[in-house]
Amino acid sequence: MSVMVLENFNGTPFANGVVFKIAGKVDRKKNTMIRHEKKADNFVHGIREHVRLGPKISETVKGKLSLGARILQLGGVKRVFKQIFCVGEGEKLLKASQCYLSTTAGPTAGLLFISTQRVAFCSERPIKFSSSNGELVRFHYKVSIPLRKVKRVDPSENVKNPSQKYMEIVTVDNFDFWFMGFLNYQKSFNCLQQALSQS
Repeated sequence: MSVMVLENFNGTPFANGVVFKIAGKVDRKKNTMIRHEKKADNFVHGIREHVRLGPKISETVKGKLSLGARILQLGGVKRVFKQIFCVGEGEKLLKASQCYLSTTAGPTAGLLFISTQRVAFCSERPIKFSSSNGELVRFHYKVSIPLRKVKRVDPSENVKNPSQKYMEIVTVDNFDFWFMGFLNYQKSFNCLQQALSQS
């Protein structure tokens, strides 16, 4: 069929119109491939960054497996969110992202939940603390910030390595929370910005 087009196009098989049509198809395919390649590179970088922040690879993998099992047991991320944070009527989960929260004890792996009413975090593994009577107590590290209490969200990056991105959430009472090691930083940041603009 392309031979017929070549023969009938201005009487010459090398007319510019045919070359441009063929080049246009190649360029579209090439652009699609480049776009998919960039997405894959970003995803791989996100995984590498997420794993890098963990204490050990074996601990990180163990945490991810237990988190995945917990999500499956409860019937999905939405149900996990509802169970952990006592979600009220009308509140909808917009996005859940695996990331780390910066704490005084170091980065803590968990899930960042962005809903129509709050931004919340829950560690994927329980944290151990000594109680006042010396007993070892375990509980999940949780943060819940109503969107109306968020003063601003600042994107940030490592000066020496700009691909390491951070998100600082500052509350109206001047507490700040630093999140890092996202599998997809930009999607999480954009979702949070959108939720804030609609609250």
